[in-house]
Amino acid sequence: MNKKLNALKKVNAKNCISIILNTHRTAPDNQKDVITLKNLIKEVEERLMNSLDKKEAQSIVESLTKLEASVDHNYNLECLILFVNVEQQIAEYMRLPIAVVDRVIIDDTFATRDLLRAIHLTSSYYVLVLSQQKVRLIQAMNDEVIKEFTSPFPLENTGFYTNAGRESSYAARQTNLMADFFNLVDKEVNTIRKENPLPVLICTDEANFHEYLKIADEKDSIFEMHLNGNKLEEKADAIVRETWPIIKAATEKRNSDRKAELDKAVGTGRFLSDVNEIMNAIKEGKVQTLFVQQGLFQPAVMENGSITLLGADDEKPKVMVDDIYDEMIEMNMNYGGDSVFLQKEALADFNGFGAITRY
Repeated sequence: MNKKLNALKKVNAKNCISIILNTHRTAPDNQKDVITLKNLIKEVEERLMNSLDKKEAQSIVESLTKLEASVDHNYNLECLILFVNVEQQIAEYMRLPIAVVDRVIIDDTFATRDLLRAIHLTSSYYVLVLSQQKVRLIQAMNDEVIKEFTSPFPLENTGFYTNAGRESSYAARQTNLMADFFNLVDKEVNTIRKENPLPVLICTDEANFHEYLKIADEKDSIFEMHLNGNKLEEKADAIVRETWPIIKAATEKRNSDRKAELDKAVGTGRFLSDVNEIMNAIKEGKVQTLFVQQGLFQPAVMENGSITLLGADDEKPKVMVDDIYDEMIEMNMNYGGDSVFLQKEALADFNGFGAITRY
């Protein structure tokens, strides 16, 4: 998902179309998604016909319609996002496991905020199912299995462990053999993490967990908590369902810690809440972190370097920004800043949007 986000946010061309809608995983509700998508494409068509010549508008709509036909709604998650730009020959869609606000965005860049939010709110990770005899590795997202690795895992301990014989009587030697096996496992895990550097949750008993931490090369990539017990013979789905509450708690703590940063900045001169002040600070490269309420978006007009927010009842001009927050998130990312998405109640005192500056 990070690769896709980075690729899409680099696109800067006229008439980047982003269509965002909530979807359903199961029938018959997912048949409603077909209708919702058609209605949003119709909205795009109407807006383009009012702002472009007919031939150019039809070309974009044709690309959207072709992409629409390729979507199999039987595989929907919580939301679907379509990205189309005829000039750059981009026509693709993504499914995300987060709730969104149905909307259409027509801009010079794609609306990537929900991708960024999905990265922050969904948790992708590895589960290392560890024992002294055999080790499995599972990739998961939230409470679902993405895949279980079949090469080089599962790894079996054929050379570093013995249950009987003279060698097993030497406790120190046995500990060294176990450390050698765990070290081999760790190197294989880190080889996989080079391609996709996700954090690792270990599923094992208490003693093995602490022994593994002693030899781990990248301890910062391993969750402080672990799933206790021997799960080697359990199905991957069952293991991941047990790990998810641990991962979810860690994610909630991370977001809570970020909110504490915002509270601390208030009154120090590093907190901004006015949208024009924040935009100017972003342009100067001063914004460290944007804090955005989940699901909040704001149409606006940008004119003469000033932002005017549009209310729900305001007439929508032909030239406007569909979501000024998405625009600011995108710009701040280009300056090396980050964004945090929090629940409505967490940002109630800040009207859903705020920023911390670097200095």
